[in-house]
Amino acid sequence: MSSATAEEFELHRPRLFGLAYRMLGSAEEAEDTVQDAYLRFSGADRAGIEHPAAWLAKVVTNLCLNRLTSARARRERYVGPWLPEPVVTSDGTLGPLESAEQREAVSMAMLVLLERLTPTERAVYVLREAFGYGHREIAGVLDVTEANCRQLYRRAVRRVGEDRARFEPAPERQAELVASFLNAARDGDLAGLEKLLTADVTWSSDGGGKVSAARRPVEGREKVARLAVGGAERFAAGLRYTPAEVNGEYGLAAWAGDVLAGVVAFEVRDGLIAHLRVVVNPDKLDFVRRQLARP
Repeated sequence: MSSATAEEFELHRPRLFGLAYRMLGSAEEAEDTVQDAYLRFSGADRAGIEHPAAWLAKVVTNLCLNRLTSARARRERYVGPWLPEPVVTSDGTLGPLESAEQREAVSMAMLVLLERLTPTERAVYVLREAFGYGHREIAGVLDVTEANCRQLYRRAVRRVGEDRARFEPAPERQAELVASFLNAARDGDLAGLEKLLTADVTWSSDGGGKVSAARRPVEGREKVARLAVGGAERFAAGLRYTPAEVNGEYGLAAWAGDVLAGVVAFEVRDGLIAHLRVVVNPDKLDFVRRQLARP
């Protein structure tokens, strides 16, 4: 591949990674997918590629569709709740997140909701919602009719829209909430913890069967508060926490020395913590560890 061709591909790499990650919910698989697209781009007849951005988007989308088919079978056998691989978003890795809607689109909550969709529905939804593609463009990417594309989009919106979270636009309040939560958990202050949580708060832990984690989501203010205190006593006493914007939400990275032990994303609703999503599966922490290690 010529240096000019390689440079041209690099211009598209961030957007392609953002597309692949939203499609797959896995940063590692998104990186692999983009690399596969790079190899195809390097071996393609450039004379036949009139619009490289569109050509690459189609290649990446179809590679993701192939991966999603096998991923679905693996996730049916997954041990405990499945959560997407966390990504630090404050560095622009998933593009600009200047609005509540943009942050919502990359949140763990949304990526979990996208698991409800068929691979093709997911492709239509992501291309339309995250990248602003028109139905005619999406139809060209997926080799379907425009009418079929519109139908797929309506179905996806209906299946996702029912349970969409709504982001709070005040990061300062989120930071205060999380700091208070952490202090109350360490102090064993159950009453103080409960004041920070919604009545229907949920704690989802993704250990993937690799490390100790709750096999089912824990729901309810009292149960989550007790879990937080118990976890702080048994597992988190020696950990160091650093703040991080995780998938557009306020989050924490937990460190055991120089080893990243886990990442927590906090969903805030009506000024209280509504959902804690805890990723401790070591297989899902490599990408975010590399992000956090950068100067």
